[in-house]
Amino acid sequence: MRALISVSDKRGIVEFARGLVKLGWSLVSTGGTAATLKKAGVPVTPVDQVTGFPEILDGRIKTLHPAIHAGLLARPGIEGHRREIEAHGILPFGLVAVNLYPFQATIAHPSATLEDAIENIDIGGPSMLRSAAKNYENVIPVVDPMDYNWVLAALTSGTVPDDRRRALAAKVFGHTAEYDTAVAGYLTARGEGL
Repeated sequence: MRALISVSDKRGIVEFARGLVKLGWSLVSTGGTAATLKKAGVPVTPVDQVTGFPEILDGRIKTLHPAIHAGLLARPGIEGHRREIEAHGILPFGLVAVNLYPFQATIAHPSATLEDAIENIDIGGPSMLRSAAKNYENVIPVVDPMDYNWVLAALTSGTVPDDRRRALAAKVFGHTAEYDTAVAGYLTARGEGL
């Protein structure tokens, strides 16, 4: 199984990643998270080795790629999906641990500029989370570091049950909705001439 990890909030991520590796998972990760895991001695594949494309535009483009999203959205139980990802050399993901750029923390800082706020609007993170949550039957979506321990315990015992997967998916959609609401509120408050 493969897990995709990309977190701004790195609390507990090394321990979670180590636990996944111990259970036989291989890890794929983005720049800063991959560096954190490598420094801790956790084996990880950088996302650009999966996509065959480097991070560009100051990191604005990292994971928005078919090799990532097809791996998140594929339903291996559907023959057509399985054939398509195999034809394109895409491996599915079974778990996504992602949390988002710290937009709310950024705008709470008194010296934050509009540019600071804009650069802390996460695009790839919500996209990965939403893809995983939509496909929760096949991909375990983890957005909250507080869930790492029980997810690992469930995986150690066998798997994360469907009802818990649905709860994780609901948490993802609630989290991304709250995030988007914060962005919309911030930009609306600064709107002129509307």
